Amino acid sequence: MPVHTTHASPAPSHDHHEVHFTSSEAVRDIVIGLADGLTVPFALAAGLAGAISAAHLVVTAGLAEIAAGSIAMGLGGYLASRGDTEHFASERRREELEVVTRPEDEAAEIYEIFEQYGVDHESATPVLRSLQSNPKAYVDFMMRFELGLEAPAPGRAVRSAFTIAISYMAGGVIPLAPYMIFPNITTALRVSVIITLIALAIFGGAKGRALGSNVFKSALQTVAIGGLAAAAAFELARLLNGHV
Repeated sequence: MPVHTTHASPAPSHDHHEVHFTSSEAVRDIVIGLADGLTVPFALAAGLAGAISAAHLVVTAGLAEIAAGSIAMGLGGYLASRGDTEHFASERRREELEVVTRPEDEAAEIYEIFEQYGVDHESATPVLRSLQSNPKAYVDFMMRFELGLEAPAPGRAVRSAFTIAISYMAGGVIPLAPYMIFPNITTALRVSVIITLIALAIFGGAKGRALGSNVFKSALQTVAIGGLAAAAAFELARLLNGHV
């Protein structure tokens, strides 16, 4: 009788791809730049609109503010990112020294870290020994899990400054555009209010989508917060103009 052999077909292989959002720093910079760019120039232009009737003067002052604000915001972002980089480097040098000069203390910290995840000493010991044999990995592990610090990306400070500055300018042009189009200052102010609120809603929704949160909720929160900030700045500008 012929012998029939059956061959089990190999199980289908499925590539497992996980999608994680890894650009939170870039989004943070865009949020900072756009949020300030939408509210500050709007408040300035609205405040001036209540004091003068010449739209071209509002535009001139608004453009000057956008230029100064983008430079200031970009510089602030650069200095903040440089500070993060310097802080990381300082902590890493300290950790590299402690791994050598205080091995018992560092080992105890390793056990404490694993205890937080329910791993006992016996199970954690082989991992500790492996890390001790690789000083660089040991320091990397301590930076990440003891201090909660990650190495800033190279060139992060420059990218942060550029992103914030460009976002500020992009946001600032929106509330200022009606004053460039409409000669009537009252009409320009009304249109500026409408398009600024719409821009805040779109911006908030896009931010929510990028971060994986509820788009409608994020848009509503952004409109509420940005609108309140702009309204407060507008009223303050009107108050100051009334006393000049």
